[in-house]
Amino acid sequence: MSENNRLRDVFDAIADPTRRRLIRLLAEAEEMPLHELAAQFQMGRTGVAKHLTILKEAGLVFDRKVGRETRFRLNAYPLREIQDWVADYSKFWSTNMLRLKQLLEEEEE
Repeated sequence: MSENNRLRDVFDAIADPTRRRLIRLLAEAEEMPLHELAAQFQMGRTGVAKHLTILKEAGLVFDRKVGRETRFRLNAYPLREIQDWVADYSKFWSTNMLRLKQLLEEEEE
């Protein structure tokens, strides 16, 4: 699925703590089956599968069938959109903290 054809916004997809935890788990493993992912949560496979569907719609997760098992892996590329957005605010805070420091130094004089 290309970035332009995503069904769901990446920001919306990572808004939920469960989905952020799924992303972290998938980042630590090359690939994980649904039953292993579900074992990490206090919810059933169906609940975890719904969260994975949202991540998949945002392009953050790929899945593949291996026999009767569905295996998932992370596609971190769409997270770059988040990184770029946060980077803009990082510049904002750095600039404002520098201004504050200069103001405080001027007041001390």
